[in-house]
Amino acid sequence: MSENDCSYSGTETVSEIASYFALSAAIFVGAFVSGLVGFAFSAAAGAILLHILSPLEAVPLMMACSIGVQAASLWALRKNIQWKGSLALTIGGVLGIPIAVYLLQNVDTRAFRIGFGVIVALCAGYTLFRPTRMQLLEMESRGRDALVGFGGGLIGGLTAMPGALPTIWCDMHGIPKNQQRGLVQPFIAAMQIFALALMLSRNSLSPKVLIDFAISLPALAAGTTLGITMFRSVNEVAFKRTILIVLFFSGLALVV
Repeated sequence: MSENDCSYSGTETVSEIASYFALSAAIFVGAFVSGLVGFAFSAAAGAILLHILSPLEAVPLMMACSIGVQAASLWALRKNIQWKGSLALTIGGVLGIPIAVYLLQNVDTRAFRIGFGVIVALCAGYTLFRPTRMQLLEMESRGRDALVGFGGGLIGGLTAMPGALPTIWCDMHGIPKNQQRGLVQPFIAAMQIFALALMLSRNSLSPKVLIDFAISLPALAAGTTLGITMFRSVNEVAFKRTILIVLFFSGLALVV
């Protein structure tokens, strides 16, 4: 083997190691954030993954990993899950996602992503820094929940953030953190599974995605465990501030 071949092989090995650590770091950060607040895996992990993988590889990988986090969260928080209360959200979301998929395939949605990102960032920033918190009165309405779910599914299909709108709605109503996660968690899991199924029905899955998913499992498990553990330890005020901070930066991520 020539000296040039050895040099090339060494450079390739270093590049593979760097890619592995970047992949693991992205998945760990996404899993930690999602395990802590219940959503925003793609916003956190995508900041790294979309720079080292193609969208056709990064998007299904993020969706698969996000489903893993959601499954772990559903199990860990099973005593707080409100399946019946989340049903209306989920039904509305299932109706919204196909419309989003159609728009993605036929319309330039970049302006929508930017506009939604600006609104989310401004709302979260205003709520985070204002001196007093205004909360709406809780109103039981299956129709309202379905409408919020529809918006979440539509927005999630266009921005990969299905949990943003339901989370904002819960925060506006001052819903406690355990109840909020119990309502929103099943909805996000259902939206991610449905969206991934739609994607796989239209596109074949690259073998590299499966390999990257297997490589990511240790980081996924570690980040999810740490995030859920911190969720259980933070108080209501800290949790709500964390939610708003995540929403703020998620909104900015859609803009830049």
